[in-house]
Amino acid sequence: METGSVRMRSDHLEKEGSKETHEESFELESSYDVSDDNHQFHSMNALEILRETVRILRYNSSSFFIIAVLFICPVSLVFMSNLLVDHSIVKRLTVRLLLVAKTCGLPLKPFIKQSSQRFAESAVSSAMCFPLFITLSLLSKAAVVYCVDCTYSRKPADASKFFTIILKFWRRLVCTYVWMCTVIVACVTTFFVFLVVACSLLSVVGFAPDLIVYAVIMMGLVFSVAFAYAIVVCNIGIVICVLEEVSGPQAMLRAGVLIKGQTQVGLLIFLGSTIGLAFVEGLFEHRVKVLSYGDGSSRIWEGPLLVIMYSFVVLMDSMMSTVFYFSCRSYTMEASDGECQSILDTP
Repeated sequence: METGSVRMRSDHLEKEGSKETHEESFELESSYDVSDDNHQFHSMNALEILRETVRILRYNSSSFFIIAVLFICPVSLVFMSNLLVDHSIVKRLTVRLLLVAKTCGLPLKPFIKQSSQRFAESAVSSAMCFPLFITLSLLSKAAVVYCVDCTYSRKPADASKFFTIILKFWRRLVCTYVWMCTVIVACVTTFFVFLVVACSLLSVVGFAPDLIVYAVIMMGLVFSVAFAYAIVVCNIGIVICVLEEVSGPQAMLRAGVLIKGQTQVGLLIFLGSTIGLAFVEGLFEHRVKVLSYGDGSSRIWEGPLLVIMYSFVVLMDSMMSTVFYFSCRSYTMEASDGECQSILDTP
């Protein structure tokens, strides 16, 4: 990355500890400047977006630390620990999924049972944590977008200004988030309906149960790509509703148009974030929920550590989605002051 990068003179910052010197030593060369009419922001690949995100995080670490502590960590703690989940509901949902699988001709192998249980846990946990998602989690996404935009426009992040903006556009944010949830639920529902119909047809035709399992795996892989694309569009839609004068389905449509030509980059970002989150969740499941040393004292430090790790991955994912938005705007050559108004320009 040449002119499209955020450069920090780290050696100078180590010598100068004051905030004024820190701001002066940060040289913002490109990315995207909302006060500049030339828009010298070049499209970036996934690795360059990651590097850009790390530079922004290092420059404005205090603001992002506050966002993580106030908004992201509480949601991560509740979601990972399943504090709000009724396990009896999970068990009933798992049994019903297994009955549907058996009716469709699928053999109840360990893979099918584990997949059904994991999906039931995720579905129930997401439903129970929805109030947290639509409040704290949504606030964290908006705050991340605000701080990244402040960094690119070379303006200090002001908490009072942020909450004033959020109060003004909160309804727009919630509307877009509800549409995001609707799109995700529609994708999952469509996949399960298609899966049940396809498995039933294959069973009626006379396919062996093992072949049906392989067909399910192939359909799952195809669905994973489509689902990942939907998530990328939804994440960019949230960024758009904060920085532009659109919301709801218009924000989603705008996001779909914006990422054309850069879809692969978005999918790679989603893949990296998903692997990171799944890895931390797996560690939490194994080290905290199942395994512990002796009297379980290891949970005292391993649990909070894994929650912090999970929150950090969530923070990085939100930041990378925002940087990806600015990169896509430059790539499509659609950015203009008249079309897209930043929240920083809101009086």
